[in-house]
Amino acid sequence: MDLSMTRPLLHPLRVAAVGICVCAAPATAQEQASAPTDTTLAARCQGPEHRQLDFWLGSWEVRDSADELLGHNVITRVSGGCALLENWSGAAGGSGVSINTYDASLGRWSQRWVGAGATLWLEGGMDGGAMVLAGTAPRATPRGSVLDRITWTPLPDGRVRQVWDISSDDGGTWVRSFAGYYVRRAPAPSGD
Repeated sequence: MDLSMTRPLLHPLRVAAVGICVCAAPATAQEQASAPTDTTLAARCQGPEHRQLDFWLGSWEVRDSADELLGHNVITRVSGGCALLENWSGAAGGSGVSINTYDASLGRWSQRWVGAGATLWLEGGMDGGAMVLAGTAPRATPRGSVLDRITWTPLPDGRVRQVWDISSDDGGTWVRSFAGYYVRRAPAPSGD
């Protein structure tokens, strides 16, 4: 005997309205007391090292040395001031995002970039007034395996120069992949 024929049919909207909840148990008083608050997280990110890349905050037009528009970039402070979020939009198409943060326990900056078919993991810090982040391992590209190194330099006129170099010989030699100038479209945001 086919039992499916003896069950009443349920209306699909009524089934959807029932729903299922898989919920976590409420935190204990001890877990709540030891959990970091937004205030304590933000306090961890107030040192001068956490502000080294603040010159990059703002809404920018990115142009080449011939003043040709390459794209737009918006850099904002997020996560209680503990990170910078980059939102890139290329003039010829393409987009990407990165999250940039200073890791006090390691004493260095890191960037995780995702966009235009590439994923980068860069690390580094300030070097002679410029932020220099380099790949931690080679990545595969149509040109073969490369290391990446990106340098952001604040200029006296308020622009920021970005240079992206790649190396196919583990950093022995570098070839320029990108060079652009950030020109401010709007004032830098005051905070998160």
